Amino acid sequence: MLSSPFELDLPDADATAALGVAFGHILRPGDTLLLDGPVGAGKTHFARALIQSILSEPEDVPSPTFTLVQVYDTTRGTLWHTDLYRLSDSSEIEELGLTEAFETAICLVEWPDRLGTPPAQALLLRFADAGDGRKVTMEWQAGDWADRVQVGLNDV
Repeated sequence: MLSSPFELDLPDADATAALGVAFGHILRPGDTLLLDGPVGAGKTHFARALIQSILSEPEDVPSPTFTLVQVYDTTRGTLWHTDLYRLSDSSEIEELGLTEAFETAICLVEWPDRLGTPPAQALLLRFADAGDGRKVTMEWQAGDWADRVQVGLNDV
């Protein structure tokens, strides 16, 4: 069984996308993925691949940098993709409706440090440059992430 933190090397963009697709198969409403890392580390690439792999109907998946939130109907339930980079205060989370979405939707949160206190059951994926590729470190405090991540990695 996996333990937290768990590190995974992603040698190229295709590996990052494959990880996103694998996560698409294990997520369910109420799950939150916190996508952390510097600009260009692969957070949006991962999120885009995940979302496109579970969309009910194919559509463009833009970065939510300027809209802050993009909502999608997927085969796994409603999914919220958020980019909190431009938030100036964690009180704006409530205005976006994100607090309620944490309970009812799948949530992908880029720049989770702007949240204040993240959901206790969230899975943190920290993306970092690693030579020509990326490294992702996965951390969790609660929930059944160890078992579910193991199942998802079988697809990568």
